[in-house]
Formats: sequence, C-alpha cells, structure tokens
Amino acid sequence: MAATQQQLQNAENMFNSICNMLNSINFRYDTGRRDEDFVITCTVNGDDIPMKMFIIVRPEREIVSLLSPMPFNTPEDKRVEMAMAVNVANYGIIDGSFDYDISDGEIRFRMTASYIESLLGQELFKYMLFVSANTVDRYNDRFMMLAKGNMTLDQFIQADRQ
Repeated sequence: MAATQQQLQNAENMFNSICNMLNSINFRYDTGRRDEDFVITCTVNGDDIPMKMFIIVRPEREIVSLLSPMPFNTPEDKRVEMAMAVNVANYGIIDGSFDYDISDGEIRFRMTASYIESLLGQELFKYMLFVSANTVDRYNDRFMMLAKGNMTLDQFIQADRQ
C-alpha cells in the first residue's frame, strides 16, 4: 500500500524531528542520513561492541522503528540455545524486544512507536535511542559469547538474574 500525501508529510515531520533531536545532542549521523526513504543509520559505542542503529520512519504504517542488528549470526548448532537466551532476555525488557530468526541465526533489537493521529516529540526519540542502546549494550556481548560457545545457556541465565 502506497503512502498518501498526508502520510508522507507526517513522515517528513517525524524524520525532521528525529534529526533535530540528534543534532541537539551532537550525535553524528550525517553520512547515514537518507532523506528520500526516511532512514538514519548511525553507530553507538557501548561498553564493548559498537552498535549499529537504524532509525526508520514508515509513512504507510505511520510508525518510527529503531532497529539494531547484532554484528554476527548464530551458528546452526547454537540456534536452539540462542532462541532460549533471546526469550530470557525479552522476558525482563520493559520496552522494545529482540527479534530472532532461527532459520539464519540473526538477532536484532527493535523498538517501535506509532504516530497515528498524534505528534511524537524529541524526548520520545531520545528515549528510544538511549533505551535501545542501553538494552543492546547489556546483551550483545552475552549473545555473542553464547553463539561462540564461550558461555553456556545456564551462565547466560545467571548473568541475566544479576
């Protein structure tokens, strides 16, 4: 379904508001800005693994999504364990969730906000960025260690309880 002119205008307003928020916190994203399809790509440095973030405004669905893929795919022999680990992680997350594709072992974090018949402010976009970065930073190294066999599922669960 193609977006209406009003949906495109609303998406442009959301996109500009996100860019203004990023500018207000001196966040670098210029090389990852694609105005024509309302996508911002940036990297956030955490405690260990750099986190790639995609902020996408979807005019036809009237949502803003923040996606952060893990920089690895889970090997086939670890995919069932990883499915359980992702479930453990998601159980305690207040906002957003990890998506896991067991067919190829891809994990990504996703947070979405709808702007249907509403206006979203810069504080919400800042919240989305900071909470997503914090959540991904909390789990990305543990997911990677589990995928590489450097951590067991039981150790993952224990670390999550701390």
